[in-house]
Amino acid sequence: MSHYCLETQAISHHYSSKAMVLDRLDLKVPTGSIFGFLGPNGAGKTTTLRLVLGLLKKQQGNIVFFGRPFEPNRVDILKRVGSLIESPSIYGHLSAVDNLRLLQRVYHCPEERIALVLELTGLADTGRKKAGQFSLGMKQRLGMAIALLNEPELLILDEPTNGLDPAGIIELRDLLKTLNRERGVTILVSSHLLAEMQRLVTHTAIIHKGKLLYQGTLAELKRSQQTTDLETIFINLTKS
Repeated sequence: MSHYCLETQAISHHYSSKAMVLDRLDLKVPTGSIFGFLGPNGAGKTTTLRLVLGLLKKQQGNIVFFGRPFEPNRVDILKRVGSLIESPSIYGHLSAVDNLRLLQRVYHCPEERIALVLELTGLADTGRKKAGQFSLGMKQRLGMAIALLNEPELLILDEPTNGLDPAGIIELRDLLKTLNRERGVTILVSSHLLAEMQRLVTHTAIIHKGKLLYQGTLAELKRSQQTTDLETIFINLTKS
């Protein structure tokens, strides 16, 4: 069993001949961690997450999940992973329950998972309300419910606080901590909200202009930079 849930090995990616979006990125997400993938907008975070999930065609490097190469084991690996990348894909004319029921058949997971994930994400009382009428925050919660439906070992979230009000952000943080602590889910979460990540993550990688500036535990990062403020650390790292 690999110590790492997910590894990228020298992943590089460009969208045109000139613009290098990722430059030989080596990520190592320890099993059991809440791993914050941090960087400003445009740093390459979403591109990385789309690559590891097979949503973008890999150009260079290797992707390894649970100690196994991604491409030959893609179907088996994705059964063990839940994800929310950018805005969730939901059917606006269906209720939350019906959206999940459709996917429950696709994933072949137990029907009782539907009520459980609705409860976990605070959507248990939405009834017959169509998802198209949901607020942005509720749609984000439904995306989370979909990501949790197949009881993933690894949860990959791209800016999951988008559209959430301050109370919703706190609820999401509590949910992620509970999933990690009580259910052993490894969580890889990308964000540019440094103050929020500081309250959530155990490990972090900081990316800037497609290059990895730091990777390791949050505690070690604070020690090495001699400050506990992540925003100050980030400014120092990106300047140098």
